[in-house]
Amino acid sequence: MSMCLSLAPNTHPRCCFVPQRSGTSDPYCIIKVDNEIVARTATVWKNLNPFWGEEYTLHLPMGFHNLSFYVLDEDTIGHDDVIGKIALSKEEISSQARGIDRWINLSPVDPNEEVQGEISLELQVVEEAHQRLLCCHVLEARDLAPRDLSGTSDPFARVLFNGQILETAIIKKTRFPRWEEMLEFVLEEGADSETPLVVEVWDWDMVGKNDFLGQVKFSLGTVQKTILKGWFRLFPLPSTGEDAGGKLGALRLQVRLAEDRILPSSYYQPLIDLLVESALCPPEEAEDLTPLALLEEVCLVESRQDVSTKLVKIFLGQGLVIPFLDYLNFREISRTMDPNTLFRSNSLASKSMEQFMKVVGMPYLHEVLKVLIHRIFEEKKYVELDPCKIEPSRAKRISFKGSLSEAQIRESSLEVLKGYLGDIVDAIVGSTENCPPIMRVAFKQLYKRVEERFKEAENQEAKYIAISGFLFLRFFAPAILTPKLFSLRDQHADTQTSRTLLLLAKAVQSIGNLGLQLGHGKEQWMEPLHPFILSSIGRVQEFLDRLIDVDTEIEGSEKQPWTLFHSSAIIKEGYLQKRKAEGLHLVSRFTFKKRYFWLSNESLSYSKSPECQVRTSIPVQQICAVERVDENAFQQAHMMQITTRETGGQLFTMYIQCKNVNELNQWLSAIRKATISNECMLPFCHPGAFRGSRWTCCLQTDRAGKSTRRFQAQRLRRNKATQPKKTKVNEG
Repeated sequence: MSMCLSLAPNTHPRCCFVPQRSGTSDPYCIIKVDNEIVARTATVWKNLNPFWGEEYTLHLPMGFHNLSFYVLDEDTIGHDDVIGKIALSKEEISSQARGIDRWINLSPVDPNEEVQGEISLELQVVEEAHQRLLCCHVLEARDLAPRDLSGTSDPFARVLFNGQILETAIIKKTRFPRWEEMLEFVLEEGADSETPLVVEVWDWDMVGKNDFLGQVKFSLGTVQKTILKGWFRLFPLPSTGEDAGGKLGALRLQVRLAEDRILPSSYYQPLIDLLVESALCPPEEAEDLTPLALLEEVCLVESRQDVSTKLVKIFLGQGLVIPFLDYLNFREISRTMDPNTLFRSNSLASKSMEQFMKVVGMPYLHEVLKVLIHRIFEEKKYVELDPCKIEPSRAKRISFKGSLSEAQIRESSLEVLKGYLGDIVDAIVGSTENCPPIMRVAFKQLYKRVEERFKEAENQEAKYIAISGFLFLRFFAPAILTPKLFSLRDQHADTQTSRTLLLLAKAVQSIGNLGLQLGHGKEQWMEPLHPFILSSIGRVQEFLDRLIDVDTEIEGSEKQPWTLFHSSAIIKEGYLQKRKAEGLHLVSRFTFKKRYFWLSNESLSYSKSPECQVRTSIPVQQICAVERVDENAFQQAHMMQITTRETGGQLFTMYIQCKNVNELNQWLSAIRKATISNECMLPFCHPGAFRGSRWTCCLQTDRAGKSTRRFQAQRLRRNKATQPKKTKVNEG
């Protein structure tokens, strides 16, 4: 069974956060699943009405309980201040069939409600020497909340029954304490079966009050019936706080929980065979019904995005995405009377082509645009062509000669835009060889279909517009407009840069339309760019001709279906901080080395820089563990560990630090997908490091000792045998 959680936290101008003394805040939002941080938004500086517009898809374990959103005020000196939080239970989210989409008031954060982890107990009633004893065997706890600055706690357990209190010893500096203590209560005759037995966990503090870490309750009657033994989730104290009533502000959230039961792949094979038959043996007439055609007819408009995504992945996994797209495009083109409206709607064909480009073409997109987008963000030039939106106060920054006139601002903006556009067009038209061959074949098939359908002389541009409509209007232009959604930037653009990107995206759209709609829109102030746009059309058409000049036949005596990526293709790369497991008694910032990493389905490699030819390579098949590392292990956040098994059977651990929680989750997800078929994966891990002759997490002195934390990857791997292998797609 798998779960997918889609959410888009954002705020509206009427949202208000409590300001600092300066009258503003620097808010950001973190998202937790059962007290584990899974995502962080960008910081919006000096703003009480921030807009984030972030969108996340999280694959959750079936046992998750809560989803929480915390709004914090970033402080460059000292700790960030918590403004408030929103907590949603799994039941609350799943009860809304269409998801949650509303404003929700922030609530104050109560430390007694910030609990996490589990406790291992054995409870039973025994007869002994003419008396009955309630025996509570407190074994251990795991994944407790950190309450100290070191990222650990000093936990002890407290058991309350019938007015009596017993406590275990204090285990210092750990979130994984082991007590192994038996606490006994004498049961009186006629004891009420409803009498509660409460097990609490506290963090001991030498100065001040102890911190609450969680509790679990049982009734005496339950214990009398049977022996209770196992791991029990810790719960917070009953909430006594009142609703802040919006005084702390509010968040606009869109949250949807999708729960899917995944059966063994053999159960889906008949359906896949039907869908594949539609693509492999398409009818001669577009109106003839096939399983794919029926699916298209019954698919609701709001479902086309999800359906197209699933279909693209299925046919990519089958190696038949080209005939699949060709069949959908054939149906769409055959039903279109006016070439000017071709693929303008969000049909299943349009959405499938769009999703196909996003899955296959993201590395290509980054290679073409990433450097240019970074430059635009860094230069922060003021650009405006619309006379109604020109702000002379901002324009002063582009001149040392005092105020500029409106005409001068427009002239300066025009030159800046033409410079950026020239570089963008140069990058695109020079990228023919970098475009994935499978994308080029898809465009070639599309070109032929449109050419066959619209043979008239006045429609000769239609075959080019069909391709450029996808490549420019649905791929390059959206990426320029919102680079963060295409992973071109870590944060959204500020207002000034966002305006520059919008103007560039409009111009790229006009170029993609081959200038056919120039002069017909309401934005007449874009006319100064028209000469540049018209001069680029010829180059774009030549680029499209080169793009579709590709052999659709596969070399070899037998034709094989097109595959998505070669196993050596890079699915993720970037700079990370690494260190080995040896010598962990000394931890400083110098023990972490900055290295550039590459991940493919074959290996995980790294070197000092991207240009360095000497690389250390780890075969993916040797990876047997990849998991988070507690902050207290190195006093560093955003850490993960990768354990490999050498040829001789020895285990080797490498610790890696990412720059933020989002990057950490991306690398964890990518490596787990690459190792999904590994049979050597370890079932348990230590979330700490072995330092000073003991583990920092559970304080065990046996280096080979078993940990109490099961791998997240192992939990997800339980259903590996039930996943349709042929539809697997690794997304970097």
